[in-house]
Amino acid sequence: MSGEALVEPVPGEPAAVASTGDERVLCIADYHAGIEVGLRYERGVELASAADTRLARLERLLDRTAPDRLLVLGDLVHRIGRPDGDEVDELRTLVDRVTDRVQMTLVPGNHDGGVADAVPELEVAAAAGLRLGPVGFLHGHTWPARDVLRAEVVCMGHEHPAVKLEDAVGGSRVERAWLRGPLDREAFAGHVEDDGDGEGVGVGDRNRIEGTELVVVPAFNDRSGGTWVNVDGQGFLAPFLPGALPDADLYLLDGTRLGHYRQV
Repeated sequence: MSGEALVEPVPGEPAAVASTGDERVLCIADYHAGIEVGLRYERGVELASAADTRLARLERLLDRTAPDRLLVLGDLVHRIGRPDGDEVDELRTLVDRVTDRVQMTLVPGNHDGGVADAVPELEVAAAAGLRLGPVGFLHGHTWPARDVLRAEVVCMGHEHPAVKLEDAVGGSRVERAWLRGPLDREAFAGHVEDDGDGEGVGVGDRNRIEGTELVVVPAFNDRSGGTWVNVDGQGFLAPFLPGALPDADLYLLDGTRLGHYRQV
């Protein structure tokens, strides 16, 4: 089965449906529950909470895609550390509403250190990622497990990819975008541990990595900012990017293919 058949973006949305063989998995990244509280204490920005709007959008996606599982690619919450106050209220309401309908799994990101304690009923995978059949999932803030890299398609978050578009008269806008392309195994050599079978990642694991596609999922939260991947000087956040994705193409949420991200 091709990578495009395994992981299909939901048209118009920062979400994808992954076919893992046993399940249809709705995949989102960077929900950042409680972001308004974070913006207040981090930057002094006062915004009314959009918690209800975020949850309504997610529930419409569940209706539209009818998945067996919701999988969040990290940064379910915004606060680094244990969520508190309005943040934990939004988190608990979200988990309760989703798990009344489908199984929910979090692959934790760098903002999710306190989630497991705050909501112990939530299924939380290892930070190095999770593999479900032919699809691997990770946040992207740390080096992934080798088994994740052996998947046919690897989905990650963390980057909040966005593209800056300019028109002929100098106007510009920024839109969330997808990055997809062949995964370059060499970016992981020396950083991903052998699991004991003698087949490490890198040159020695050539046959297992060849053909793997890497998909960088745009942020679900439209208030969380992003990396303008087509603008010089905008560095990536993941320790393995851009090396692991040298030939990635950009796609808008509506499916428009813009071409190589450095040439847009």
